[in-house]
Amino acid sequence: MAHTWRVRSPRAEALWLCLFAGETETRHAMAREGDDWVLTLPGDHAGVAYGYRADGRWAPDEGLWFDPAKLLVDPRAVELDRRFAFDPALAIYGADTAALVPRAIVPAPLPEVPQQPPVFTAGGLIYEVNVRAFTLLHPDVPEAQRGTVAALAHPAVLAHLKKLHVAAVELMPIVAWLDERHLPPLGLTNAWGYNPVAFMALDPGLCPGGMAELLETVATLRRHGIGTLLDLVFNHTGESEEIGPIVSLRGLDNAAYAHTPEGRLVNHTGCGNTLDFAQASVRALTLDTLRHFVRHAGVDGFRFDLAPVLARGPDYAADAPIFAEIAADPWLADRVMIAEPWDIGPGGYRLGEFPEGWLEWNDLFRDDARRFWGEQGTAAVLATRLAGSADVFGPCAARDCRSVNFIAAHDGFTLADLVSYTAKHNEANGEANRDGHNDNHSWNCGVEGPSDDPDVLARRATAKRALLGTLFASTGTIMLTAGDEFGRTQQGNNNAYCQDNAIGWIDWATRDRDLEDHVATLAAARAARQSAMARFPEDGTWTAPDGRIMDAAEWNDPAAPGLAWAPARASDRAGFEVDREDGLTLR
Repeated sequence: MAHTWRVRSPRAEALWLCLFAGETETRHAMAREGDDWVLTLPGDHAGVAYGYRADGRWAPDEGLWFDPAKLLVDPRAVELDRRFAFDPALAIYGADTAALVPRAIVPAPLPEVPQQPPVFTAGGLIYEVNVRAFTLLHPDVPEAQRGTVAALAHPAVLAHLKKLHVAAVELMPIVAWLDERHLPPLGLTNAWGYNPVAFMALDPGLCPGGMAELLETVATLRRHGIGTLLDLVFNHTGESEEIGPIVSLRGLDNAAYAHTPEGRLVNHTGCGNTLDFAQASVRALTLDTLRHFVRHAGVDGFRFDLAPVLARGPDYAADAPIFAEIAADPWLADRVMIAEPWDIGPGGYRLGEFPEGWLEWNDLFRDDARRFWGEQGTAAVLATRLAGSADVFGPCAARDCRSVNFIAAHDGFTLADLVSYTAKHNEANGEANRDGHNDNHSWNCGVEGPSDDPDVLARRATAKRALLGTLFASTGTIMLTAGDEFGRTQQGNNNAYCQDNAIGWIDWATRDRDLEDHVATLAAARAARQSAMARFPEDGTWTAPDGRIMDAAEWNDPAAPGLAWAPARASDRAGFEVDREDGLTLR
């Protein structure tokens, strides 16, 4: 019996495998094989902790960051012995980091899940979940299990998901991440996880049972008819910009990051670096990660954060190699693929341009639904969004619409805050309220923030139901962020990525049960005709709420009272009536 370690580091001059027994480190020189370094040691090494050290030139201006004092995490690690924690020494040349960096664990052979079609199908409800925040305060989940992946399989949580007819949970990042360096001095931590280091290694805090915990949770959800989607970040890593830490790729293969012709890091992500998908090695790491979670956990698919980066080299290309590679892969070809179709680089807004079969977050639906109910939008625009955004995705009478419609997501206002705050209130983030979007299309119904005024509360209740009705009546797949069904609040914070506290945690004790029951009713009506909701028939009739045929001027008048749509008799779709005063009613 023997184990082989292999790591890519094309420009290193020497590389060591570092094995740990407690805090005792033993270094073994590795041998070069092309762009890789390889070492085979006899014996059973399952459970052994390890890392790498690489030596070579230290010339950051030339993209060379070799520092043998840095313990480096295997980019292909599948298990870590601890969570990442930021320390300034991670970025200081010559400072030894063995005591600061998680060690990878050699895994025992992982079981392979039999291939099965995804549970999730188009038209269903995706439920976006921050794993820790979702159950940390749940009164029915055992305290030791709260805030973990395993908690999603608790009977009380399953009952809630089934009440809402959830077709798939979409888990915000559950792989290991590193806090941004500005957060520890503020007494804050990253609560969302969009700052990864090791793409396959589950975060030991969120998933202390490792792949076995994820596998069992996915299987339990599947038995209850609920799929699992993983929100993964391949656009950047937690090594940040040039003054960031050296913990993995930067110390092994800095060329994995995109660079300008002058040698500076490209920043199409707003996070300091951008992975270079023109590099075959970057695509291979990504594909191996996706296969890992399908083969060994049985997940239904993935949501890709800042997805245009996957197709850059350096410009966006609709025929980028990664798309064909996914489509040709026997483990990935039938998985659910969801793009967040924008990044901050040149030409980064790519809504509607991802391959056929990919779903895409539709921010036009979000903004136009908000505008309409905030009395700035027109019936014509809302009708387009309700019918599947054919102006973006093309007609969807004969094929499933690729739009993922949503009113609120993890970033931005919650549903309740959307109708309770006109402006963001992000002071708790420590950036003087400069962070987060300013253009939220929100309104406070007469009072900024909490209110006990019955008229204000009534207006907010009507607005929330109108927005939710619009979501559940829409064509395509829909997404609801966990807690919005019962009025969760982030106290006006529209960028709560660093609020691992009461601002970000879901408070189950104060949930609005009337709103929750209303959402459950909407969800049941949609689930009963889910496949029909993925398409929009051509033969329905559009009118004013009172049944009149509207002319073009009325359709485009922001003061028009609303609209209605009635399906043909043979349609499986329900009709609906939209009234600015009373909301949306199915009929």
